[in-house]
Amino acid sequence: MLVLGIVLLVVGFVLKIAILWTIGIILVAIGAILWLLGSLGHAVFGRRHYW
Repeated sequence: MLVLGIVLLVVGFVLKIAILWTIGIILVAIGAILWLLGSLGHAVFGRRHYW
């Protein structure tokens, strides 16, 4: 999710499409939160690991 968000940020910036930029920011934020919780050892949505 984190990588997809970064890709959408880059594509949205290059093509100047605001909706891709916005979706990219949201996905990066959610991906960072899930990555942080997973790295701390907390089970997120019933899963112990997120790759």
